[in-house]
Amino acid sequence: MATIDRQTPTLALAHALAAAGRGLPVFPLSATKLPALRSPHHGEQPPAHCRGECGLPGHGVHDATTDPAAVRALFAAAPRATGYGIACGRAPHRLIGIDLDVDPAYGSDAAGALRQLALQHLFTIPPTVTVLTPSGGRHLWLTGPADATVPNSAGRLAPGIDIRGSGGYLVGPGSVTAHGRYRLAPGTAHLTPAPCPRALLRLLTQPRRPPMTTRGAALTPTPDRRGEGLIQFVLAAHEGQRNTRLFWAACRAYEHGFGDTLADALTAAAVRTGLPEHEARAAIASAARLTSRRGEETNGAA
Repeated sequence: MATIDRQTPTLALAHALAAAGRGLPVFPLSATKLPALRSPHHGEQPPAHCRGECGLPGHGVHDATTDPAAVRALFAAAPRATGYGIACGRAPHRLIGIDLDVDPAYGSDAAGALRQLALQHLFTIPPTVTVLTPSGGRHLWLTGPADATVPNSAGRLAPGIDIRGSGGYLVGPGSVTAHGRYRLAPGTAHLTPAPCPRALLRLLTQPRRPPMTTRGAALTPTPDRRGEGLIQFVLAAHEGQRNTRLFWAACRAYEHGFGDTLADALTAAAVRTGLPEHEARAAIASAARLTSRRGEETNGAA
């Protein structure tokens, strides 16, 4: 676990300025990986849907900028920032983040799943900027074309693979969090983000599928494939891990904006594993409350 001391905010600003100098829009993060600036609309009823139009800082990823003076002003307003976020989908790089997660409870090999997808769809991940996360996972940085909008998703490609696209952000290398430091993988510091292979880009931007039902259960997952990996993750649960897996999957779904859409499907999946329906719905409701509180702090940032 990295040590957070008085020098950490200074180093975070230095790393953020270096990233901004390379054309990457940045904004300050706290040790929780959430935006360090509180929303100026906190507590307003009804909740504001401002994305920075008010001219005030505190709009999460929408604060991201490459202007050095603006970056310094953001960090001056957030003196306890220990890291920085990099906005994805923004010019000039239009960054796409491939987040290969590592979670002992997940029971999956995200890197292996990506290799399998590459074999199945005939693409190769080129050498590119790679960031090692404190949990042992990694972020692959790719770039997208101007005419493609890549949505954020969790488990859509395969369990353990999250995508950071338009409206999302990546934790920048050099950032320090409560769980440790993000750092560039050896041998990738000199690289620039590589173009996303066309076959992979098609997977990331494929059109939505119509709703489907699963025989034997009232399972209507989502209008697209974003939640299929999460549903399969819940269905694979064994006794003793059903509630934990369901709660984890529901948190990911709500964090990425389709929790309500997926709630019934997650409930049905949990029931099929033997979890009582009332317990399943209680776990999903807890996930919704938790991510809602986080959402108030980030004001809509992914």
